[in-house]
Amino acid sequence: MNAPSSIIQLVEHFHQQIDLYRSGSLNETQTRIEFIDPFFAALGWDISNEKQASDIYKDVVHEDTLKISDAKKAKAPDYSFRVGGVRKFFVEAKKPAVNVGKNISAAFQVRRYGWSAKLPLSILTDFEEFSVYDCRIMPNKNDPASTARIKYFKYTEYVDKWKEIYELLSKEAVLNGSLERFAETKVKAGITVDKAFLQEIENWRENLATNIAWRNLQIQQRELNFAVQMTINRIVFLRICEDRGIEIYEQLFNLLRLENIYQELGRLFINADYRYNSGLFHFQTEKGRDNPDDFTLSLKIDDTTLKPIIRKLYPPESPYEFSVISVEILGQVYEQFLGKIITLSASRQAVVEDKPEVRKAGGVYYTPSYIVDYIIKQTIGKVLEGKKPEKIQEITIIDPACGSGSFLIVAYQFLLDWYLQQYLQNFKKYKKKYIKLLAIIGV
Repeated sequence: MNAPSSIIQLVEHFHQQIDLYRSGSLNETQTRIEFIDPFFAALGWDISNEKQASDIYKDVVHEDTLKISDAKKAKAPDYSFRVGGVRKFFVEAKKPAVNVGKNISAAFQVRRYGWSAKLPLSILTDFEEFSVYDCRIMPNKNDPASTARIKYFKYTEYVDKWKEIYELLSKEAVLNGSLERFAETKVKAGITVDKAFLQEIENWRENLATNIAWRNLQIQQRELNFAVQMTINRIVFLRICEDRGIEIYEQLFNLLRLENIYQELGRLFINADYRYNSGLFHFQTEKGRDNPDDFTLSLKIDDTTLKPIIRKLYPPESPYEFSVISVEILGQVYEQFLGKIITLSASRQAVVEDKPEVRKAGGVYYTPSYIVDYIIKQTIGKVLEGKKPEKIQEITIIDPACGSGSFLIVAYQFLLDWYLQQYLQNFKKYKKKYIKLLAIIGV
């Protein structure tokens, strides 16, 4: 397969100005527009949505930087390449002044994105260099830029190696399963994001349980389990909100400079109670709701226990990028996490062990996503058939065996997609509702 004329011309144009570009005269945005966008367009991707696909079915989503303050940013991948609304790989762009082949932080960044989203591979490029990374290998801040890099091209090789690039990354190749075939190859070493994060929060549970039991001698076993679970849930929730631009970025990290961290955390939790109508933060008596949490904020937890937890939630210590970790992945983690309980011995030693029902069943079993999808389509899908949006506003969905909430999450997404499709089919009538819904789901 010969490279198209557009790629030949793109390479020639870049070569003529390469010294100028390397000096920094071409910034990242210009690099994307002038070189990276046309490169992927030549691979068959509708990079500018010229076909005017609906927002959820665009080939390429250009992720904007979420600026939180003048000093700090919560950043998202520059490009997310998708098929049928499903992520396939990320591309992180840099300007040519960045040495993509050796830049450790840039490589760590793109690998965090891909690994956190459980994608097989992702790409780092400034057009001069093009690095393809195996994102099944857990990233580490100290890894050389070459770690997990499976392909590396200089711009001078694009024409001669176009066939190799096309057969892996073109839209045609991806539609024909190129990434799935890659994913079937053996990975050298590594742990998936769900297993790694499960190990992380299980370690936090043990440390928190030990410290809370020691520092709060009157606490009972049931209260201890509740306190540990809610503390972890609240911290993780706020951290995810930071990466998704909902909360101020690094508000948790900034607590590391203070003393009495749990007291400061309590203030964040109370603020969250005012912002979110959620049982996760419920400290005030409200009509029609269960009794509020009136004891966890008064607990004593040492800074030495909380600091490692918070540090591990931020780069460079953290390999996790919470803006791209899906709710399904988090659901799988918590399904396993909830299978254990903290017990207090006679000497008030906190011990984590499997719940009796989990021991009896031989472990926790998470329903595979394809089975969840099938059940949702055969239940909710049947109820929605032939109905209009106005007729289902009072629909109620109950999961009586709810664990991590996987069925409810998929049901919610199913309803969102259904509404979007209905609004598109009668766009003139539902235009305002369609735009409002897109804003709510952040597409």
